[in-house]
Amino acid sequence: MNSELMNAGIINSRLINLTILLPFQVFAEKKGVSRIVAEGREGSFGLLPHRLDCVAALEPGILTYETESEGEIYVAVDEGVLIKTGQDVLVSVRDAIFGTDLSQLQEAVEKEFLTLDENEQKIRSVMVKLETGLIRRLAEFRNV
Repeated sequence: MNSELMNAGIINSRLINLTILLPFQVFAEKKGVSRIVAEGREGSFGLLPHRLDCVAALEPGILTYETESEGEIYVAVDEGVLIKTGQDVLVSVRDAIFGTDLSQLQEAVEKEFLTLDENEQKIRSVMVKLETGLIRRLAEFRNV
């Protein structure tokens, strides 16, 4: 086998395979990603190909990844989770938007992801009350 091809295979095997999932579809599948920057609950963090495996909760924000062929790509993402295992990074989020203009993507994040509509706020409020009531009843049952 040609040493240049073999070296290229070794180099490519050291890069990240990124998959971004939405609830009902695969949003993006990218191979040859050299780095990823995402926003977690503790702030921004970066992933390189040889980083240890990890899981992180994602906040609404801008996910950035870089490939040799496309350069730096920006994706506005809603809350979700990022899982890195080996060379594979799986990002599962509620919604995502590709973009090239950071200010435009930041506006999209603020408009679409950070502002919950009234119905969603009401549903969340009801769910919190139901969960609290259930936990209280389980605690009472346990003490009996």
